[in-house]
Amino acid sequence: MYNYNILAQILKMKKLRIIILLFITQITLISCNKEITCIDESLISDGPCTKEYRPVCGCDNITYSNICMANNAGIIIFSEGECEN
Repeated sequence: MYNYNILAQILKMKKLRIIILLFITQITLISCNKEITCIDESLISDGPCTKEYRPVCGCDNITYSNICMANNAGIIIFSEGECEN
């Protein structure tokens, strides 16, 4: 039998690694190409997102409820936490 607590922890670690990898990739792309904007209009969608509140501050200085909401707005650069106004 599997220990589901361990399995859940492993999945969380994998999710964190993916987020970190995406962040590093974004930073690399920005430093290599100065013409990249912080919003990619081709990524704008109305795809489903959870209602989980884990705020991120988009490069447009708008606080999004979570990473999914920022991604749906086409935001490619963001930081964890609410924006400082």
